[in-house]
Amino acid sequence: MPDLIAARSQMGMSLIFHIIFSVLGVGLPLYMCIAEGIALRHKDPEWMMLARRWAQASVIIFAIGAVSGTIVEFELGLLWPNYIQFIGAVIGPLFAFEGFAFFTEAIFFGIYLYGWDVLPPRLHWLCSFPIWIAGLASTWFIVTTNSWMNTPTGFEFTGGRLTGINTIQAIMNPSTPYETVHMALACYVVCGFAVAGVYAIMLARGKRTAYRRKGLALGLAIALIATPLQIISGDFNARYLSRAQPTKLAAMEGVFNTSSHVPLHIGGIPDPRTEKYYLSIDIPDGLSLMVGYNPDTIVYGLNEVPPQDRPNPIPIHLAFDGMVGSGFFALFIAALFWGLYFLRKKRIPEQRWLLWGVVLASILSFVAVELGWIVTEEGRQPWAIYRHLRTSQAVTTAPFLPVSFTVFFALYIALSITMVVLLWRLARKPLPVMAWPTVVSGPHAENKELNEELKVGL
Repeated sequence: MPDLIAARSQMGMSLIFHIIFSVLGVGLPLYMCIAEGIALRHKDPEWMMLARRWAQASVIIFAIGAVSGTIVEFELGLLWPNYIQFIGAVIGPLFAFEGFAFFTEAIFFGIYLYGWDVLPPRLHWLCSFPIWIAGLASTWFIVTTNSWMNTPTGFEFTGGRLTGINTIQAIMNPSTPYETVHMALACYVVCGFAVAGVYAIMLARGKRTAYRRKGLALGLAIALIATPLQIISGDFNARYLSRAQPTKLAAMEGVFNTSSHVPLHIGGIPDPRTEKYYLSIDIPDGLSLMVGYNPDTIVYGLNEVPPQDRPNPIPIHLAFDGMVGSGFFALFIAALFWGLYFLRKKRIPEQRWLLWGVVLASILSFVAVELGWIVTEEGRQPWAIYRHLRTSQAVTTAPFLPVSFTVFFALYIALSITMVVLLWRLARKPLPVMAWPTVVSGPHAENKELNEELKVGL
């Protein structure tokens, strides 16, 4: 058991760090693409400078994420050899596909970075599309692997051996559309609030320039679009769990006994020993209505499975409520920002309390995506591959796991510090005066304030 705890702790720690790098690495290239498109459309040098700055940040995050992802793949073989043996025979091609997407992204990043002053402007902009599309494809391939762990298909398991393997059926497992859409939207939500949070800090500190206002506005615009879609996809995902993984849904909502007219518990702590809720706000019939749009809908409880097959509802429910609460708070801030924007006749609201609210929303968006993965992974326990391979059966028997945990923890701390330092130095680096035709001969030629803004960083 100590080995299992050490292996799970190390894997969980690695994923906590890697998810941060991943969501930023997937989301920021799209923002870069949009900023450059707006710049070309309106011949606006401020948007072009945002695109250039975000391109530099994207490359830093891409490099750190590549190292982090390599470590995770190494740990899969190091910590979970039986899992790799099982999954490699069925869904292994997904890792190869992800490799192709990774190299596509890397190649076009090189073309994009070194083609600013070489390629025609519109051709250069088109080179940004393979970057964010390949990043999105990488997310799809990796999350599909996790989907298969939750609803494994495409094989037969007889006599302790895998037979009748159908990789296409495995890839298109029932959970794929739900999980992949949910995670892709999470990347854009988190990145949107992260971008907005950076510029909100600058504006709150008195550095109020049009350059920063546009960065703030784009981040919150995409966040406002993606967050409601994220919430809707989460609702579909939870409803699907009632059929595919009823014990996970039961743990998320702390349902112990199968019944209809099940209330929805907001907050609180479900106690597995007494099978009661404490300190929760209950909405009568709420969960039954959400699952089947009918108060008579039956929701299966944790008591339907043996105790050794049940996940612990306490951390799962708390993580789920924390995820939902963080998401709704972030959505409220984005909606409030744009509501004030239109009330003020399309002027960016710059009240300090609102700007710091944006900063808090950016932090909570990261919290939400971390808690969401805790729900996904903890809710499947005690299974590594649902109902086919237990986590305790997948773990390595090699010694010194606490030592490897310490080594990898130090490595991820070093990667995180490296990324923060590099991004901070990039933010502090003055932007060059824009050598774009519009600065010299366009409508901004006489705007000395603009040229001064382009000489500063964030």
